[in-house]
Amino acid sequence: MRNNNRSEKFRQIVENKFQIYNSLFMSLPYDKMSNIGMLLPFLYEESKEGYEAGKTPEDILENFFTNHTHLKTEKEKLDLLFKIIQYIERQVVLFDSIEDAAFPQLHSDSDAGTVQNIFDRATQQNSVQEVRDKLNEFGVKVVFTAHPTQFYPNSVQRILHDLKTQITADSITNIDLLLQQLGKTPFVNKEKPTPLDEAMSIIYYLRYIYYDSLGELFTEIKSVFKTENFHLNEDLFQLGFWPGGDRDGNPFVTAEITRKVAEELHLSILKSYYSHLKYVRRRLSFSGVSEILEKLSQKLYDAIFKEDCDISAEEMITEINKAEEILSEKHNGLFKELLENFRDRIRIFGTHFAGLDLRQDSRVLQKAIDFLISKSEINESESLTENQKFKYLIENKPDFNFANWDEDLTKDTLQSIAQITQIQAKNGERGMNRYIISNSEAVKDVMNVLAFFKVCQYEDDEIKMDIIPLFETMEGLGNGESVMKELYENSFYKAHLERRGNQQTIMLGFSDGTKDGGYLKANWEIFTTKEKLTKISKEYGIKVVFFDGRGGPPARGGGKTHDFYASQGKTIANNKIELTIQGQTITSVFGNKEQAKFNFEQLLTAGIENDVFSNFKKELTENERTLFEELSTLSFEKYSSLKANPLFVPYLQEMSTLEYYGKANIGSRPSKRGGSSELKFEDLRAIPFVGSWSQLKQNVPGFFGVGTALNQFKKENKFEEVRQLYKDSDFFRTLILNSMMSLSKSYFPLTSYMKKDEKYGDFWQILFDEYQLSRALMLELTGFKALMEEEPVSKKSVEIREKIVLPLLSIQQYALIKIKKNPENKEAFEKLVIRSLFGNINASRNSA
Repeated sequence: MRNNNRSEKFRQIVENKFQIYNSLFMSLPYDKMSNIGMLLPFLYEESKEGYEAGKTPEDILENFFTNHTHLKTEKEKLDLLFKIIQYIERQVVLFDSIEDAAFPQLHSDSDAGTVQNIFDRATQQNSVQEVRDKLNEFGVKVVFTAHPTQFYPNSVQRILHDLKTQITADSITNIDLLLQQLGKTPFVNKEKPTPLDEAMSIIYYLRYIYYDSLGELFTEIKSVFKTENFHLNEDLFQLGFWPGGDRDGNPFVTAEITRKVAEELHLSILKSYYSHLKYVRRRLSFSGVSEILEKLSQKLYDAIFKEDCDISAEEMITEINKAEEILSEKHNGLFKELLENFRDRIRIFGTHFAGLDLRQDSRVLQKAIDFLISKSEINESESLTENQKFKYLIENKPDFNFANWDEDLTKDTLQSIAQITQIQAKNGERGMNRYIISNSEAVKDVMNVLAFFKVCQYEDDEIKMDIIPLFETMEGLGNGESVMKELYENSFYKAHLERRGNQQTIMLGFSDGTKDGGYLKANWEIFTTKEKLTKISKEYGIKVVFFDGRGGPPARGGGKTHDFYASQGKTIANNKIELTIQGQTITSVFGNKEQAKFNFEQLLTAGIENDVFSNFKKELTENERTLFEELSTLSFEKYSSLKANPLFVPYLQEMSTLEYYGKANIGSRPSKRGGSSELKFEDLRAIPFVGSWSQLKQNVPGFFGVGTALNQFKKENKFEEVRQLYKDSDFFRTLILNSMMSLSKSYFPLTSYMKKDEKYGDFWQILFDEYQLSRALMLELTGFKALMEEEPVSKKSVEIREKIVLPLLSIQQYALIKIKKNPENKEAFEKLVIRSLFGNINASRNSA
């Protein structure tokens, strides 16, 4: 019933409003876009009816030109298509704004997964103190990455934010003005953003969204669970930051960029404190208190604008404590909560705002180690193994004058490590305390990083950094247990861990894991790897924290995040929930204060649920494990056969938008690892890989192999066992529902013309057959009549978005076809493909 009520509300305040404002949108005097609003419905109908009738995108577009325009030349047709793309982009922004504005009305404080809901459940089950205890030892860390999955320039993001505000207020006049501004504002970056540009874009969200949303949520938790001795852990909510520190394949990130980003984070939090303190001072105008706060305000101002001035979090808290003491003694504690809230912000954000992580690929780091060894005083006849190399550097600490080297890779690696002490002095240790190694597969990948610290002449107790292996390939995940066992037994690393409080963070890559092993296998492999790492860490007395590299869509580890974490059970360490968010996930899931607050608390309560509220559906029996293993193996075999098909990479290169990601001014980094011109599967980055399948509306990484696995059980008359697993296992149920989300965003009629392609027809048929099989058997498994039946609001949102972008998809496929047919006019159609990337991704939000 609640779902039905929410669905009806969605229809009233989202769907209906979109129709109203869209009609207003159609009448606005946009530059060169007059009459587009009248033509667009015709292109939609031509597309919808055309695909149902088996027509190709080329047929559909030519019918549209013939039936609804008088255009004759190719240039005129291209001009119109560009205008349509521009118009649809703005429709997407309008729908985003309306949906975001409706968020508070579609959710309440008593929803499942909210703090209030957890408190009510705990009260009913007499376990409030258990929740309090968990809150004191638990934490949620969200790490912002600069992965290019959000194509709105900053100027458009500001309009989107303002539109949401005016839609909430139902201010037609201001909405009209903002829509006019939107019509005249460019949607495309003229140049690629730099890593610093990307960092500044996300820092905007830190200042204007997360400073308040996390602060208010922290205050709410204190209020809801208040008791005399209840004090919340300051690390309950943490923010992490990759732009400017993530070197993995991004040649534009340098030690200098890292230093500048750390400085911007530092200045941004001080500016937030300065603004906040202005508000506090307006109320605390009392004798003795106002003087202290005025002095603090001046110190903050000087720290922001004068080079030789700075201020620490401890210094600020000391001043606030003084003011609070006077307030209590002389002014009846009036407005005391304002001081408490301000102090809590300082405890949460320190002088760093977000912890800037360093990250690099293990293969790149090994090259740097090899270079250092070549510069060392070692007998040339002496050939060292990779393990002997890091051991030699750690034990001998050779002091290189690397500042004068011409070899940039090793020089920058060492410079980035040498400056950590200076960054920590200004931003605090929480400002930079992690080095992440992508593609970790062996012990040397972790030890190499410690060798760099020793080469930079750090004493052991000066290495105030956590070294974090990132296991992301099937091989890396498989080696995870033995790698960590060997590390825990290594005397040098063991001593380092002791200095770090015997806590080890281990990162697991959902995106690359899914790319490598397929949807079901990757998720099961990560689950079982976490279990093994939990067990081995416990044996060695190590507190393990898992950091999940997740993207927005199910194909990259996204989807139902609360359900995923709430379903992991007791066999996986539950000390903290850490995950990456990026691109449209930042704007669509954490993009305004209401959404951010809601989704942060959903993560927090997911972790609490696992420990405090027992549920047999979270624990897997041996029979269920065997079943899971069989299903994932069957799925993996099917996906592996697809990967092994010699047409796999060529299909993506020639039939999808894969190669156009690198040509768009989206992000600063290349769209693939490595510098070779030949495209290899292992060099493909997960985002363009998954995004290309999404643009084709095929979403292969989110379902391929699941149908085959289910079908094998059906053939063997064991389907009822899988149905029971779906009923009894929250984890399996979440995976299936997430996979169904991928299916719901697939639309094979768009590319059905490919089945007649001489080269790729059979390959397309393989994809389509697995899609049909997966769809049919997942519906049979769940008992649903339609995909996403259990989530009518999300289902409706997806349907509206798919309707908006259907003409855009037709244009993109039309352009891809024309590129092959008319190579002489290739450049113009390539621009059409690139431009249509933006709207498709933005409309789908979490599908890339």
